Amino acid sequence: MSKLFQAFLSGLFFTFILDFFIILGIKENYIDVHNIDVYYNILFVDHQNIFLFLFFTFILGYLVIYANTKIALVSIGILFILAFSTLIPPIGNTFGELLLMKKNVNIKTDKFFYHGDIYYDGRKKVTFYDYKLKQVIILDKNKIVGEY
Repeated sequence: MSKLFQAFLSGLFFTFILDFFIILGIKENYIDVHNIDVYYNILFVDHQNIFLFLFFTFILGYLVIYANTKIALVSIGILFILAFSTLIPPIGNTFGELLLMKKNVNIKTDKFFYHGDIYYDGRKKVTFYDYKLKQVIILDKNKIVGEY
């Protein structure tokens, strides 16, 4: 097996583990806190950026196979600490808000007009906090006429 292929597989492995814990922290500290009905697998698949994933795959693979051992350990250690930090509730919640929440959004359906925050924009439903109603409502994406 060539070193280049080993570097790719090593980077893929480490990037997948880092990504797993980032999404796990968001699921536990943002999705579950807001009682949003979405499975981990759907959350994981829907919020992947293939370019970012491949970038970290190549960088981490290079570090593991070709770089100095101390530099690789320190770099990967820092990335693991950052990924695991999303398991701390305030950090995971803040990161979930940055990634998933849209603030001050106006949504219009056939009959109603809503103003508030989108907590999660899923495949079929939108979890929305309405300022006027002061509660979380679930909107069907097929019935949304416009977002402003």
